[in-house]
Amino acid sequence: MNKFLWICAALMGLFVTGESLTCNTCTVGITGKCLFTSTETCDNSTPHCYWGELVFNISSLVRVQLRGCLDTARCNQTEADSLLTTGYTITRTCCSTDRCNGATSLQLHLTAALGTALMIVWSTWSQ
Repeated sequence: MNKFLWICAALMGLFVTGESLTCNTCTVGITGKCLFTSTETCDNSTPHCYWGELVFNISSLVRVQLRGCLDTARCNQTEADSLLTTGYTITRTCCSTDRCNGATSLQLHLTAALGTALMIVWSTWSQ
């Protein structure tokens, strides 16, 4: 029975590591508050969560917050560009755990939770 539990634990570990990253999204955020929030599942081309801040050069008071999935090359970078002759700077910071870019509470994967519950039940039966 002990070998069976270890095999189940190994299989559950494979399922947990094979899941895609889930990130918070914020398409428009002003003064630190997102107006339109949701979540998205990242793919292989954008494997990191990020939070970013866009600041217009004309006034540092105009700051726009952004969140979502991002590719590795643009992680932890600051870029400067312009939009209709107005310059701006955008800084993006990346992280690599589920909803690490602004989640208010720790979320446990359903797979890990079910695996833990099954292991507890099986361990009590084997005694």
